[in-house]
Amino acid sequence: MRWSRVVNVVKCHVGGEINNVVTGGIGDVPGATVFEKMRYFRDHRDNLRQLLLHEPRGSVTHCVNFIVPATHPDAQLGYVIAESAEYPVMSGSNTMCVATALLETGMIEMVEPVTDLVLESPAGLIKIRCTCENGKVTSVELENQPAFAYHLDVPLELAGYGTITVDVAWGGMAYALADARQFGLALTPDEGRDICGLGQKLKTAAAEQIPVVHPENPEFAGITQTEFTGPLSRVDGVLTARNAVVVSPGRLDRSPCGTGTSARLAVLSARGEIAIGEQFVHESIIGSRFTSSIVRDTRVGDYPAVVPRVSGQAYITELSQVGLDPADPFPTGYTLSDTWPN
Repeated sequence: MRWSRVVNVVKCHVGGEINNVVTGGIGDVPGATVFEKMRYFRDHRDNLRQLLLHEPRGSVTHCVNFIVPATHPDAQLGYVIAESAEYPVMSGSNTMCVATALLETGMIEMVEPVTDLVLESPAGLIKIRCTCENGKVTSVELENQPAFAYHLDVPLELAGYGTITVDVAWGGMAYALADARQFGLALTPDEGRDICGLGQKLKTAAAEQIPVVHPENPEFAGITQTEFTGPLSRVDGVLTARNAVVVSPGRLDRSPCGTGTSARLAVLSARGEIAIGEQFVHESIIGSRFTSSIVRDTRVGDYPAVVPRVSGQAYITELSQVGLDPADPFPTGYTLSDTWPN
């Protein structure tokens, strides 16, 4: 065996969403902040994302996180998030998997029954509380960076549907949120392929017709996500709803989506439909759940904002080493449109 590169990967999922964690074989990259390190990965080392996420080693449904040294004195470690089509500055589900991998492999010492830690994401510091028992992380609760609604009830021209209405919100990524009932969708697994096609069409139209710029960092991406929202209800008195997030290049998030949950909390707050501290359970298309709430109100630039708290449980499924043979004809993998939408 001869490998020109070897990386250590902790394979994880949360709510069914595969968010793997690279714990070795990468080393540090230049950057005074983790955001700058993310830009370095994107601009100079994207071959690593392609190696791990493209076939034959990866899949369109996988994400990967690169553990890097933190640049902020309050953080134990940093992480750069890489998805099938972009480098988002924040991801709730990826953060849950990163925290679980770091504690359960001993990279950060686990303290039972509760371990508090701070990680540095490209979006900024993320405070995390992990409930732990018998060497296992049984819950990861993260306090996200502030979320806010850019626009409510914006008309959007969508080919084949005429004028529809969307909300646009930031939850760590920029979302176009659309009531699924506008399209006759129940957000059930059998609708998955139709939801993906419609979601890609909707986010493309929204990005063109509703440009948004983050008030604190204009380099944060505009609309790259579609979130189809199900109706609100109360289950045993707890505010509950289903959702389906379409991730570029056109596949479904299997989890309830942490940044999508944060964006929805911002919209609910802007509409006066949720109180600070009130619990909101968000359910994915496969029935997995995140529990969330609003910690406090704040502002981001001129926008009223909220600080979301989101929790879920991640699971380690495999410890592996991924290698690259220098003679391999696919050093950065490949994509085919049968599973990687164009």
